[in-house]
Amino acid sequence: MGFRCGLVGLPNVGKSTLFTALSSLPVERAKFPFSTVEPNRAIVSVKDERLVKVAGLVSSQEITPATLTIVDIAGLIKGASKGEGLGNRFLAHIREMDLLLHVVRGFSSPDVPHLSGEPDPGRDIEIVKLELILADLAFLEKRLEKVQRSAKSGSRDIMEEKELLEKLYHHLNAGKTVRSFSCSDNEKAIIDNLQLLTGKPVCYVVNIGEEDLSKKEPETVKTVKLLAEKEGAPVISISAFLEGELEGMPEEEKKFFLDEYGLQEMSLNRLIKVGYDFLGLITFFTIKGKEARAWAVRKGISVRKGAGKVHGDMERGFIAAEVISWEELLSAGSLAAAKEKGILRLEGREYILKDGDIVFFRFKV
Repeated sequence: MGFRCGLVGLPNVGKSTLFTALSSLPVERAKFPFSTVEPNRAIVSVKDERLVKVAGLVSSQEITPATLTIVDIAGLIKGASKGEGLGNRFLAHIREMDLLLHVVRGFSSPDVPHLSGEPDPGRDIEIVKLELILADLAFLEKRLEKVQRSAKSGSRDIMEEKELLEKLYHHLNAGKTVRSFSCSDNEKAIIDNLQLLTGKPVCYVVNIGEEDLSKKEPETVKTVKLLAEKEGAPVISISAFLEGELEGMPEEEKKFFLDEYGLQEMSLNRLIKVGYDFLGLITFFTIKGKEARAWAVRKGISVRKGAGKVHGDMERGFIAAEVISWEELLSAGSLAAAKEKGILRLEGREYILKDGDIVFFRFKV
């Protein structure tokens, strides 16, 4: 279990190159727009040294990490919401995502044309944002037609939904995103169920040239950060081409080049950290038979709901859970020692899972 992120942006900004760098999967890349005809999808492992240590302690033969699903979606252009380019066919794929990685071109290359002339981060971001807003407006129009018909019944819930959607429609029509719409928790739950595109959390990824890696903060990155601050979005700068080249190298050689360019780690690890933090995710572990496994869930989730992430039957038949932190288990030296010391505690259904918990579920179907 993990989260899903979609690479969005204008054509020729380096999304497919970044996809290859993140996933190690070769995809078609070209110097012309719409070379991505079908979305490329990859599932990559989330490295977690805690899981490795726990598995080693209990002699697990199988280690199953949490995963990150990355989807490379075709470039958006003006009119995408009305079917231009590859249009609505690809906007639909964005609805499935937990996080949007909005790739912004920060490199110059005469060999790779930019549809809007010279790259301009502010303008390029606005083009994509506007198309997503227009797609949300079109979706809401259809939803409102349906709700208005149902409102004739006089149902209070339907009337409240109608009023909410009308307010949201006017908000979007003013060029604002769903993310910036102020509403109550109950209203947010209704809106979240609609899976609107501009309601998705977004992280801006500035694809810079190798020559900019030595700069403390290239101008393109500064510009994007100023825009992102207004909506509380994180920004990461990456040289997708360089990382694509490094990906296939042996670890020692890769580390040498990372050091040469002053990079601490590959962008995949950075994106995972940002994604977990921004989406409010934590990891808990299970040990069953020969397998040690990691599960990514939202902060604040109850242990009973966490059981449901493992299997629906476990949530329905939940009785209790034995819980110990990964650090406590390592300190104890074994599960048997942890039980003897009384640090393997029994928790009820309302217990809130913590990052790094190891959980043994008790349930009856």
